Amino acid sequence: MAFIRYYVGDVVQMKKSHPCGSDEWEVKRIGTDFLIVCKGCGHQLLMPRPKFEKAAKKLVSRLSKHE
Repeated sequence: MAFIRYYVGDVVQMKKSHPCGSDEWEVKRIGTDFLIVCKGCGHQLLMPRPKFEKAAKKLVSRLSKHE
């Protein structure tokens, strides 16, 4: 599997859906832990980097300045 570099502002599709029905999350903070926000309901979640990288399915959108 290829290494993907994530940036603040990226929208990521997760393998499992949130209880609100959305499976897209926006990355708000990067480091040892990732702070992600559900695009459906706005719920915030702090997730360790290894768990985030395993749960992320694909990169949906990225700000153009990081491409």
